[in-house]
Amino acid sequence: MITWQVAADGPLLRLDERLSRALVHPDRFSELLADLGNVQVAVPVLVVVLVYVAWRGRARGTERWWPAPLAAAVLMALVPALVVPVKELIARGGTPAVPPGTGYYPSGHTATAMIAYGASTLVLLPWLRTSYARRGAVAVCVLLVACVSFGLVRRGYHWPLDVVASWCLGTVLLAALRLFLGRFRSESAPQPK
Repeated sequence: MITWQVAADGPLLRLDERLSRALVHPDRFSELLADLGNVQVAVPVLVVVLVYVAWRGRARGTERWWPAPLAAAVLMALVPALVVPVKELIARGGTPAVPPGTGYYPSGHTATAMIAYGASTLVLLPWLRTSYARRGAVAVCVLLVACVSFGLVRRGYHWPLDVVASWCLGTVLLAALRLFLGRFRSESAPQPK
């Protein structure tokens, strides 16, 4: 529905533009928050977590230690394959705070942050011993994605709907990863207490 509204210049788009005008206030802090969604920041976090999970699985002697890290890596590789064609197809212009151009919908930074931090959390959860640690990991993930999202809109890099569309995409992809990981959980990691 969001994509249709953006492509058809629907009423939701006008609300999006009004909301953006109210929220945009470019500053250094919002730029730093937005940078947490850069590939150079988010993907190395995912790589470190995937290496750790793979190492723990192998050290434990688990025969199928590789499906979780591999699935998360493939999911991260899918992000540009899914986002870039939509950016090209929709060709939405940016906010007044950015140079003229197109390709702002959906937000690649938001999608990158959601998948990198979300997949990191999902593959790491079984290895965390306490429910407090698991809740903390989820809270950090949500906080990072929220910070990126806020920073992108506040800085004016993206319209709010660009970010919301990436939340929708990220939710679907992470739900698929969670279902996939559920098939291997009993074999590859200790069960949560």
